[in-house]
Amino acid sequence: MQPREAQPIGDPGREAADPIGVVAIGAEDRRFGIVDLRRHTASGMLVTSAYQIGLVAISALRGLIVAAFLTRADYGIWGIVGLTLWTALGFKTVFGANDKYVQQSDTDQERAFQRAFTVELIFAAALTPVAAGVVGLFAWLTGHGTVLAPGLVLLLLLPSAALQFPIATYYRRMDYRRQRTLQAIEPVVGAVVMIALAAAGAGYWSFVGGAVVGSWSGALVALRACPYRLAWRYDRGTLRSYVRFSAPLLVAGVSTLAVFQVVILVGAGPLGLAGVGAFTLVGNLVQFTDQADSIVTDTLYPAICAVGDRIELLSEAFLKSNRLSLMWAVPFGVGMTVFGGDLLRFGLGHRWVPATTLLEIMGVVTAVHHVGYNWSAFVRARGITWPMAVAGAAVSLTVIAAGVPLMYSHGLLGLGIAFALGEAVALAIRGYVMVRFFTAVRILPQLWRGFAPTLIAAAPVLAWRATTGPERSAAAALAMFGAYLLITVAATLALERPLLHEALGYLARKRPQLA
Repeated sequence: MQPREAQPIGDPGREAADPIGVVAIGAEDRRFGIVDLRRHTASGMLVTSAYQIGLVAISALRGLIVAAFLTRADYGIWGIVGLTLWTALGFKTVFGANDKYVQQSDTDQERAFQRAFTVELIFAAALTPVAAGVVGLFAWLTGHGTVLAPGLVLLLLLPSAALQFPIATYYRRMDYRRQRTLQAIEPVVGAVVMIALAAAGAGYWSFVGGAVVGSWSGALVALRACPYRLAWRYDRGTLRSYVRFSAPLLVAGVSTLAVFQVVILVGAGPLGLAGVGAFTLVGNLVQFTDQADSIVTDTLYPAICAVGDRIELLSEAFLKSNRLSLMWAVPFGVGMTVFGGDLLRFGLGHRWVPATTLLEIMGVVTAVHHVGYNWSAFVRARGITWPMAVAGAAVSLTVIAAGVPLMYSHGLLGLGIAFALGEAVALAIRGYVMVRFFTAVRILPQLWRGFAPTLIAAAPVLAWRATTGPERSAAAALAMFGAYLLITVAATLALERPLLHEALGYLARKRPQLA
């Protein structure tokens, strides 16, 4: 029996009372019979969060242990090789079949999987010679011929990544436990092999061996766990639809990469290596907000794909998921602006103080960036991807066009201004998308609601700071930071209590009053 797609059940009156309601799922297409999407998605966020935390812990532990056996030269070679291959793998992830496969609603899911799996293999095969050329180009540009051999061996990651595609079937079914269990094979096995090879004196080849063995182990397990029959099923129409879906995503990914490549390559002149290092440090700090939002967005995507034709429902899910994300992202971003100087001076040392201005600007940029941050997932759920290409190209062109002259004239301050201008363009595009693709969703109310608790907390801290003067001790900075956190939590509880009560109710397996 072929699986049937998710269909909403219940009368219109029930849907008005609970717009997400209950979704009936075919036995072969979900491991459970009737699913409350709200509750199940909330549970999935816990699973995804645990997986992400474990992944960070494994990566940190692996890095510390391997560093004890390797030299800085080994790390340098791995840095060059890794940059080329991770860029190629990133393009494959964007220009892949995963998102489109989750979004499709074919009546024959085994056939849909086989077609998507075939497209994924075609994409990997097409990218392999491109990645090989990039490896050779980097070896020639850097003058380090030693990176050529490990780089070519790492090309084995492209087919193994494609062969892990069966994991997407569990992602589409919202079987988050099974999905994350299968995904954990690669980092765990890779870490064990990498540490063993480093201890045996393999040098930078320990990175290569760990990555390849871990990836192929994950591929073999994924193929063994595939719920459908593996088969080559080429269909020209399917390939065209997947290319149309993924090509704009590739444009967006290349645009984002171009910004950072230009900043690093061009910025080495006006900013110097120290300035580029400051930019890299700030980028590492702001990425935590993206990781938190990714947990929410990645968990929501298959759920919103299941109900992608119900605009009111998507609008409600977009608003509430973004409000939940802003409870973390805005305090973090504004906190970097308010306390960035203290963090650099007392935490990292005075040599990082010149990065204060850039960190303060990027803190506000990061906070604003997360207003409507996950809009692309909701648009993709409806099979529309061109807005991502438009947004990525427009923002990247703005940052590059403004950033290059401003870096020469104002240094790190100019670079921060360029990113602020790019975010202004991005905010305008998100506002347009909200009006066009959602119902009763506007960017300015979302902006104000997301920032209100943090502004309430920042105001007394800034007043306190004005009375103490610029010369503060580490103890005073910690006291101000503690006050900022406490007031933020209190203001968030006061202003967002209904939404928090609703979200916690799903985790407690209740059906609470909707916010």
